[in-house]
Amino acid sequence: MSPAQTQKDILDKIELLQQKFKTSGQDLSSYLEGLLYSDYLTYWDYINLDILLSLQQPRTSFKDEKIFIMYHQITELYFKLIIWELEQIAEKEPLYGKFFKERLERVNMYFDQLISSFAVMWKGMEKEQFLKFRMSLLPSSGFQSAQYRVIEILACDVQQLLFVDIREKMQSEQNVDVLFGNLYWQHGAVELATGEKTLTLKTFEAKYGKRLKEFIANYKTINIWRKYLACIDKDEELTKLMKDFDLKANVFWPLAHYKSAVRYLQRDPVDIAATGGTNWQKYLPPRFQKVIFYQELWTEKEKEEWGKGWVVKEVFGEE
Repeated sequence: MSPAQTQKDILDKIELLQQKFKTSGQDLSSYLEGLLYSDYLTYWDYINLDILLSLQQPRTSFKDEKIFIMYHQITELYFKLIIWELEQIAEKEPLYGKFFKERLERVNMYFDQLISSFAVMWKGMEKEQFLKFRMSLLPSSGFQSAQYRVIEILACDVQQLLFVDIREKMQSEQNVDVLFGNLYWQHGAVELATGEKTLTLKTFEAKYGKRLKEFIANYKTINIWRKYLACIDKDEELTKLMKDFDLKANVFWPLAHYKSAVRYLQRDPVDIAATGGTNWQKYLPPRFQKVIFYQELWTEKEKEEWGKGWVVKEVFGEE
């Protein structure tokens, strides 16, 4: 580009900036003067690196606790990315298949990263350290990830998230309080001996209950399943992406947790409580809860054997 062309390009951009700031009632010269005094943007300031690296604060002296903290923080960041994509699908009007598929591909990619990275949990910590430092974390639990509950609510009609024993008879239930009280994960956080809500569940409900109920109400008609049904140009590719999302969220992801729990927590049959007192042996395996976002997209045999193949291969080492 010649000097004259460069000069014209700069003048054109100044004119566009003048128009932009004129509509805000501000003077462009004031903004330009501000640029003279502002510092250059650095990588570490842009991503708040110093703050980010200061957020790992172990409660014990065990070295591997820092791995535990960092991995869960990374997981929550991926959850945030997934929510961002699902919200875009839910709120897009009009919604066409191309946009829908692009966002679901991203969601599935994020889940792939989460699933494969879970080896950090079951390979990256000494069992002896984990079993000791986890006792200092009570009553906190990964169960308390509100972002993951948001992902589930965004994904499907909330009736699909009800406790499996009552799911069928409550398909017509519309009362948000009733629905919330019967979600499958509520039943995974009760005291094994008494059946009462654990402190883990009580504190979770106190902090996030109201917000999650609002999510249920707000996305009742625009969750991903409803958007799929309304998509006028959906095709087999979109259907496959929906099924992949369902499998990754409801089979591969919880079973990655299960594999880790078996490694660290499986000892005596009576001693099965994870941090927070959650009953992980009944809560994590898909074959117990059978949470399936998109029931209509699967055959009866596929639903009946939900998660079975992965357990046989990954947990028991059989083909």
